[in-house]
Amino acid sequence: MVTVPPDLSRADRAEVDFHVFDTTLRDGAQREGVSYSVADKLAVARLLDEVGVGFIEGGWPGALPKDTEFFARARTELRLRHAQLVAFGATRKAGVRVEDDPQVRALVDAGAPVVCVVAKSDPRHVREALRTTLEENLAMVADTVAFLVAAGRRVFVDCEHFFDGYAADPEYGVRVLETAFAAGAEVGVMCDTNGGMLPMGVHRVVTDVRARTSGRLGIHCQDDTGCAVANSLAAVEAGVTHVQGTANGYGERAGNADTFALIANLVTKMGLPVVPEGCLAELSRVSSAIAELANIAPDDHQPYVGVSAFAHKAGLHASAIKISPELYNHLDPAVVGNDMRILVTEMAGRASVELKGRELGVDLAGQADAIGRVVDQVKVLEADGWSFEAADASFELLLRAQLPGAPAPLFELESYRTTVEHWGNGVVVSEATVKVHVPTEDGGAERVIRTAEGNGPVNALDNALREALVSRYPVLAGVSLADYKVRILGWKGGTSATTRVLVDSRDGAGEWTTVGVHDNIVEASWHALVDALTYAVRHRS
Repeated sequence: MVTVPPDLSRADRAEVDFHVFDTTLRDGAQREGVSYSVADKLAVARLLDEVGVGFIEGGWPGALPKDTEFFARARTELRLRHAQLVAFGATRKAGVRVEDDPQVRALVDAGAPVVCVVAKSDPRHVREALRTTLEENLAMVADTVAFLVAAGRRVFVDCEHFFDGYAADPEYGVRVLETAFAAGAEVGVMCDTNGGMLPMGVHRVVTDVRARTSGRLGIHCQDDTGCAVANSLAAVEAGVTHVQGTANGYGERAGNADTFALIANLVTKMGLPVVPEGCLAELSRVSSAIAELANIAPDDHQPYVGVSAFAHKAGLHASAIKISPELYNHLDPAVVGNDMRILVTEMAGRASVELKGRELGVDLAGQADAIGRVVDQVKVLEADGWSFEAADASFELLLRAQLPGAPAPLFELESYRTTVEHWGNGVVVSEATVKVHVPTEDGGAERVIRTAEGNGPVNALDNALREALVSRYPVLAGVSLADYKVRILGWKGGTSATTRVLVDSRDGAGEWTTVGVHDNIVEASWHALVDALTYAVRHRS
């Protein structure tokens, strides 16, 4: 039996055999709005293997046709380097011989080397949900585990509602565990199925169960109290050596323990090398990739892997980080494949601007006056509704404009006009005309007028402006508007409000974001569009 006592040295912990078990494809798929195709499931499994989890629960073959197909395709299409595939199912039905239960047989037919079966461990659920006796439930566990072991499978047993059952009867759940171990199960998993536990309660229960059982214990926590990761770590401190989680904490209701936070905490805070060397740095990338497959926007504030996990906004923080990044980072972001960011806002000080400039590749050494001007300008602009947190391209242009030898603007505006025409047949046409003066090679300026249509006034304005400038700045031919976001600020009733616009632009080399603010939405968009094209010319020419 392997345990992890709290006082175990780091060197000794390196020898501990530990299971990281991911159930994104089964329990995580129960999150509202998530529906993986079989191709998605195969892709997610490959990504989870890249972060080095030991076990990937692929679904319930025999119960769900999609999961049956997944296991069939996995035999030829999935090549895992670190993980073993796990089929999930239930114990035999009450009153049915295990050999005659088609769903148990389907677990064998799935071909996965590991099977995880769910068993009732709360007496109330046995009597009221299964409608059978406590002894028959134990027999169902024993028969199913023994049958699967005889078929050459490694068997784990999820003891459903274990903690709720323990509160009502501290003995029966332990009997389920011991029955499973006696039949050949490698792991008995204590499940906080309703997610109602807190860390101190988990630690107390696991400590007691550890003292009364002889096999490897596991933990599976739901996040209904916001403590799933903390509960899992408390269980590890109490002797558990098998933790279950899901990518990004996906799951039913409030979700599950986040596999990525579990791995990062176990490795960096508890000294347990639970994933192979080199895998920890893949956490941030894999987190984002799985979010894309799940069609869920990544959580910017997710611990360790969120883009804001190491983002600093307060000027006091930035001043300290300038001296030593470790003063306000709990670990080097690169360890988990992330990066530190400095946010420039009205809270920014001189250190924030200098560090942000360094991040953007702008050398501010010896530019104290320029830094001071930028700080003052940012404070004034943010008071008017501007925000540079998500618009690095606009901030870089603002920063460079304060430095000696700043380049001249791309053009001088004479005027622009937009129209929206709604025809009787329902067709809506947007048109924009821009009149600009564009610098020429001989130091003069050329008056250029261009008119263009678009699928809205902003798109039309973008098209017209790029057409006016492209002959002088050919790089703009490859630039396109990728996304457009609007936020209304300081609403005063009716249609009177300040509008902030974020424009995402892209070309073949990358994507960047610019910002514009004005009472008029088209004018706000104009500011963002001008910055977007200026940034492209400055970086791509």
